[in-house]
Amino acid sequence: MDILLIAGLWLDGSAWDEVAPVLQELGHRPIPIALPGQGDGSASATLDDQVAAVLAAVESASGKPMVVGHSAACTLAWLAADACPERVAKVALIGGFPAADGQPYADFFEVKDGVMPFPGWGPFEGPDSADLGEEARSDFASAAIAVPAGVTKGVVHMTDERRFDVPVLVVCPEFTPAQAQEWIAAGDVPELAKAKHLDLVDIDSGHWPMITQPAELARLLAAAAPEI
Repeated sequence: MDILLIAGLWLDGSAWDEVAPVLQELGHRPIPIALPGQGDGSASATLDDQVAAVLAAVESASGKPMVVGHSAACTLAWLAADACPERVAKVALIGGFPAADGQPYADFFEVKDGVMPFPGWGPFEGPDSADLGEEARSDFASAAIAVPAGVTKGVVHMTDERRFDVPVLVVCPEFTPAQAQEWIAAGDVPELAKAKHLDLVDIDSGHWPMITQPAELARLLAAAAPEI
């Protein structure tokens, strides 16, 4: 099936370069999505622009795709389920959870000159980055794309309760499935608390498994892809 891949903050479609070939070998068609403001040089892109890019990819897909979001982009994947639940076969969320309706998309770090640059490794010390070597950290930081404030500060709007019918897989890298279940049960992830078909799977990695465990990540996604 078509598997749409949406990278998180500071990344472009090349984040999936090591994942896509394995997905292809396993019989699927990986489609990394180019997000406005993350690789095209635009500093004026908005959250609506990124949502539109994701929905265009869903519309162009062959059959009903699985939509995969990483980190902050888990919200983009879930917004696709909200906008066209009848067109999305499944949503896979890697290392993150959907923002709630009415919340900002990713207003996490300081904005400078209209963009949110990568803040350095300080905020990600510990389980997030423990599996990244010095070379990988340096490569990530040097290639990181500052994300337009129009994206990060955009307000999330959910409109269709049918999104809760769309099956969801949560891939748990720097946290465990048990921790994720605790957060959901405690009301910290209200969108997933209402999901009717929710699975959680562990992966032994930090926050960026597409860099450190790409083959295993691809295998998990391929195994989760529903037969349409």
